[in-house]
Parts: sequence; C-alpha cells; structure tokens
Amino acid sequence: MRRRDFITLLGGGAAAWPLWARAQQPAMPVIGLLGSESLELWTTRMRAFHGGLKEAGLIEGQNVAIEYRWAEGHNERLPELAADLVRRRVTVIAAPGSTPAAVAAKAATSTIPIIFWVGSDPIELGLVASLNRPGGNLTGVTTLNVGLVAKRVELLHEVVPGISSVALLVNPTSPVLTKISIGDAQAAARSLGLELHVVNASTEPDLDAVFGNLMQLPAGGLVIGTDAFFSSRLEQLAALSIRYAVPAVYHFREFVAAGGLISYGGSITDAFHAAGVYTGRILKGEKPADLPVQQVTKVELIINLKTATALGLELPMSLRMRADELIE
Repeated sequence: MRRRDFITLLGGGAAAWPLWARAQQPAMPVIGLLGSESLELWTTRMRAFHGGLKEAGLIEGQNVAIEYRWAEGHNERLPELAADLVRRRVTVIAAPGSTPAAVAAKAATSTIPIIFWVGSDPIELGLVASLNRPGGNLTGVTTLNVGLVAKRVELLHEVVPGISSVALLVNPTSPVLTKISIGDAQAAARSLGLELHVVNASTEPDLDAVFGNLMQLPAGGLVIGTDAFFSSRLEQLAALSIRYAVPAVYHFREFVAAGGLISYGGSITDAFHAAGVYTGRILKGEKPADLPVQQVTKVELIINLKTATALGLELPMSLRMRADELIE
C-alpha cells in the first residue's frame, strides 16, 4: 500500500470513529410491558403509565424503549409472553393491571425487576414477602379492590333492598382472583341472607350469554369481579347492564361514566401512573426489594343517577349523601 493511500485510509477511519464510538455506547434501557389485553383497549391507562415514567425523565423512543407483549384477553398466553421478555433480557418488566400477568412474570424470572399493579393483597398472591420490604425482585402498587367485593354486595343490597339473590361475575382464567372474590362475596351474601350465583366469562360472547342467563337465575343484581378482562370492557358491561335492566356494581369510575350504576374502588389511572413512577425509579437504579408496595387506600363511591332512574330504582338519601360523585 502506498503511503498516500495509507494516510487516506487512516483519515477515513478517523472520520468514522465518532459513529463507531456511538455504536459502542450502552443501549437505552428496555421496559418489557406485559399486558393481558391490547394497546387499543389500554390507551388511557398507558397514557397514565407514560406520565409516571416522565416524572423520572424517561420518554419512550428518546431515552427508554418499550417491548409490548399483549395477551389479547387470553391469560393462558401470558407465561410464554413473559418468558419471551426474559429471553430478550429486558431491563425491567412492568405488569400493571393484571394479576395473571404479574404471576406469570414472577414465574419467568427471579432476577429481572418486576413492577406490578394488582387489585388484591400481593402477599396473599405470593408476589412479595411483605408490603414494607418486598424482599425479592418484585414491587408495585395495590388498590385492594378484590377485598372490596363484600362491600359491593352490601351496596347492591342497599340499592335494591328487596332482592333475595345476587350474582358474581368472575373470569375462570384468573383462578387466584376468582377464588378470593368468591370467598368474600359468599361471606357477605350469607350475612345478608342472600343467595349467591357465580357466573363465568372470559370472552366477549360469554358476556352476552351471562346477562341473558341472569334473567333465568334470577338474580336481583350483579357484582362484577376484579379482573383486567372486565376492566377493558367497561362500556360493553355498562351497556349490557342497561339493556337487560340489571343493577350492577364495579370498582372503577369509568364503568359508571359509561352508564353503569355504581362503582366502589380506586382510580385506575392513578394506579397506572404510580406503576410508571416505580418503573422509572427502578430504571434510575433503585432496587425493588427496597421499594415498599404502594397502597392506594382511598376508595370512591360513584353513582349514576340517570341509570338508577332508567332501572326504576329509588336510591336512599343516605346512600346519595355518602357518594363521592353523582353522575346525572
């Protein structure tokens, strides 16, 4: 090689050096987001989750990447989706709003940090050792919505005092949540002298069939169990409850805003925002074992007065006065 060619080559290599150097810089962290439904159904929730990330200065596509894995309503897919995120060596796994997703993520890895949001006791679910000191690779947020199932049975009895039975809607593909919900609802029904009917749904066609069958049971009202599948179909559930004239209670305000009768529980957007904040803190270097599980202890009672009128219900004034919000 001639000396001039060598100098030219060396100069070209030097010019290319900054690009090579940039390529060797550490890649941006990757969040593996494990959801039980789809992005289309979780748009509002994901906006809240991104808002939580932003508090830590993290913006998708700029300084953090997100690998989405959606089960599309099929909980049986979650274990393989979680395993795929582990194989891809994501920095952290976020499994907000789905107990089956959190359980699947925990089973898939004991080293990658996992952030959850569940509506029941994470200790009882086996996710953490304690709320103050989780002790492993998981932490997150709980709204304890499952524990309020009994209160929702009581609310239905108060709204429709003449009923002799109520129904509880559960998702059989979420066995842990189903077991807890049934136990709490049965205890409340017994104390009120009510018969409890347990009905199952895990697909959209199931929901139509359930409401059609409620007329034959019969059931004086419906408590919708805590599950991400139901949370992603709030408008459908509200529409069905009106079409079949079934007084129904759920745990998210969005259900009542869509036309449902009553909600009693915490804020879904607040919970997703908190999960985003914790995910950001993990990416900034904190350890899940040192981050206590956040408890959203505030619960809200929301009532749709227009729906009550449509159902021919005369709500007690005492109940109206206890409501945090009356939607007309």
